[in-house]
Amino acid sequence: MIKEIRYLIFITIISLSIFLTSKYYFSDVNKKNSFRSLNDIHKKIDIYSQYLSILEDDTKNIIEYVKDSKIKKDKKYYFWELIDKNE
Repeated sequence: MIKEIRYLIFITIISLSIFLTSKYYFSDVNKKNSFRSLNDIHKKIDIYSQYLSILEDDTKNIIEYVKDSKIKKDKKYYFWELIDKNE
């Protein structure tokens, strides 16, 4: 009998906590507060972005293009030949 009462109390507590949590989560007050906090974050980002300094681009003309004819072709190795040479 005590075991069943204990289970009933556990189920009641769990279901009550789920109910209250969902009620608060889906309430209008919580939606307003979350929207306000998101809106405040966007405003802060806009304010801080105005004071950021912009760095100049110093990476122009740093890439050197190499023609294919200048590239030396490497010797192709075959797996079995390498094993034979090591023995």
